[in-house]
Amino acid sequence: MTTIYDVPADSLISEVAKELNENKSINTPEWATFVKTGVHKERRPDNPDWWYVRCASVLRKVYMDGPVGVNSLKTYYGGKKDRGTSPEKFKKGSGAVIRGALHQLEDAGYIRKVGEGRLVTPEGKSFLDKTSHKIIKDIPELSKY
Repeated sequence: MTTIYDVPADSLISEVAKELNENKSINTPEWATFVKTGVHKERRPDNPDWWYVRCASVLRKVYMDGPVGVNSLKTYYGGKKDRGTSPEKFKKGSGAVIRGALHQLEDAGYIRKVGEGRLVTPEGKSFLDKTSHKIIKDIPELSKY
């Protein structure tokens, strides 16, 4: 059985983002065209489909580290803020972006709330594993698994 641990993360995230783009319960919010993904960023994302990429990345992260909460995801998606002549400081990522992605993934049935964290449902696990299997067949050096 192929899992997400057997395929490269970037291939998995891009393939899952394409499939989430076709899902009816995952939609880009209207404010997503104007927002930065954290205070450490200078500009908004260049990719017009960045919302689906972030949802796919959050789904993969919850699968790997679950149960996981919004605060730990904010830390994961954070980065160093350029403060001019002062030393750089670490700043967390946007909580609204992460919460919005988690809510949409919950509505789609891929994630469920457990206590103060989130876990991947069996449907979400199956979705990610099937996508990993599809990817591993396309990569010749990994297809021997």
